[in-house]
Amino acid sequence: MPKMIADLPSKKKVAFPVSDQLDRYLLKYNNKIDITLQYEDLLRYQESVPLLDLDNEDTLWRTVYYSPSDQQEINRDLKLIYAYLKTDGDVDVIEHLSISRIDYCTFGNTQPFRIRIINKINDNYDHYYIKKVDASRIYGLELENLVSPNRFDYFLNRDSLIEEHIPGIPGDVFMKQNLDDNEFNQIRMAKEFIKFNERCFIRLLGDMRAYNYVVDITPDIEGSQFRLRAIDFDQQSYEGRKSFYLPQYFKDNNPIIFLGIKHMKPKAVLQYQQEERTLVAGRIKNSRSRLKELFNIMIADKISTKEKRERLKAELRQHHKTDVFDSCKSMGAIVRMNFRLLLQKDFKQSTFL
Repeated sequence: MPKMIADLPSKKKVAFPVSDQLDRYLLKYNNKIDITLQYEDLLRYQESVPLLDLDNEDTLWRTVYYSPSDQQEINRDLKLIYAYLKTDGDVDVIEHLSISRIDYCTFGNTQPFRIRIINKINDNYDHYYIKKVDASRIYGLELENLVSPNRFDYFLNRDSLIEEHIPGIPGDVFMKQNLDDNEFNQIRMAKEFIKFNERCFIRLLGDMRAYNYVVDITPDIEGSQFRLRAIDFDQQSYEGRKSFYLPQYFKDNNPIIFLGIKHMKPKAVLQYQQEERTLVAGRIKNSRSRLKELFNIMIADKISTKEKRERLKAELRQHHKTDVFDSCKSMGAIVRMNFRLLLQKDFKQSTFL
């Protein structure tokens, strides 16, 4: 088991614009909509109050309020956006929807607005997010949908990014409340973290500290099944440190890592890593054409700095013990090469990409 460190971002993440090629790709695959309301419009709130949790603790979100005239227009467009997310734009559903709350997150790279929407028929509620556009995040969202076991909807709306809510228990909350379980479930938790760690490293998704992913728990015949799902994709292949792409190196993940140390032997760890690579290889095969198209765009795009790119190349060269990264001229090229090498270690799957 590797040494655990707190390998944090070097500085605030830079947002990158959406290129013409990426814009056309999103249009081709129906990930674009055109609605008047934009992220900047939501910044015109008149007042805000701290949002507290059930324990009366500050959540670092603020509930925002608008003038009556602005609120009417904003609510109309927010319901229309929800219709695109859930019913492919069928506006009939919005008649029984209402906007319960709009919350604003003042920290983080995309400083999202979270929309709480209620079905007036049964008082059931749902959420979605409106964020600043960042090409890095879009690449992260696409790779999540193509090579992970998880899928969710998102749209580019001119200068705004709209994302479906990903349900689950925040990782930090999960580790405080759920680790004191029977041994069988603890082993399953540790197994899922190993597989999650492998998925993140294969596609170079960084900054998976405990509050940047959620845990989905599914009751099973005996015990429970656990699925870790990333919810923050801003750090898709941006930083230059290899350890930044391995969740095992973040100190706030230590409680679940210690479960792995307690219950997992090295052979079991290797087995679960190999299982995850097999699953990723299968997903690549099923989405090969779209993934190749995405990588061609990503390779030509700028989504990091030269300094970070060169550092990551050097660290991955040392990790894989190969000089194939020397020819990579972009972060996109590094990601594709990392896919090839990790899948090639145990399988002859590199022709997929």
